[in-house]
Amino acid sequence: MSDAQVLSGAHVRLEPLARRHVPGLVAAAGEDPALFPWSAVPLGADAVRDYVDTALAWQAQGTALPFATVRVADGTVLGSTRFFLIERWAWPPAHARAAHDGPDGCEIGYTWLAPHARRTAANTEAKLLMLGFAFESWQVLRVCFHTDVRNERSRQAMTRMGGKFEGVLRAHRLATDGEARDSARFSIVAAEWPDVKRRLQAYLAAPRP
Repeated sequence: MSDAQVLSGAHVRLEPLARRHVPGLVAAAGEDPALFPWSAVPLGADAVRDYVDTALAWQAQGTALPFATVRVADGTVLGSTRFFLIERWAWPPAHARAAHDGPDGCEIGYTWLAPHARRTAANTEAKLLMLGFAFESWQVLRVCFHTDVRNERSRQAMTRMGGKFEGVLRAHRLATDGEARDSARFSIVAAEWPDVKRRLQAYLAAPRP
């Protein structure tokens, strides 16, 4: 889709995902695969190439916008994330939003980082950049997140940034262990974005151990 652009912060920049990111993603995913129990992280060059090609195919269909997460300081590829399930609603012609040419809703997911980038500013800033783009540039009405219901760390992170828990979708998606997983669903709506933005900015400004 035509919205592909670099989203830049002080710590990370989100570059439109491309084949050139494959070597960096292979290295990031291969640091310690055991630390990705709940995330579908591609391992090895062939798997990463397939992962990138699938993401780009979704982008060509207009349903996703994938990124490589890159550390600003040295250009190291840390992982990947994407907008997906991008929705455009069929507004009645007389509705004030009928002329809106951007998405109305989307999901953020397929997010993973190299183990050494965890507990750094990388994920917080990436979320700030993506949510800012979704709510301020696209002017979406809602952004959704899903995580394996067993992934307590991810659920806590979504709650901490201001995501609202909407419930559990049973047998929702294929889990990394090959089972039909239950997904915890969270969302942020446009009216909540200013508070979420302040929270994320405060987390970034706080000293880190």
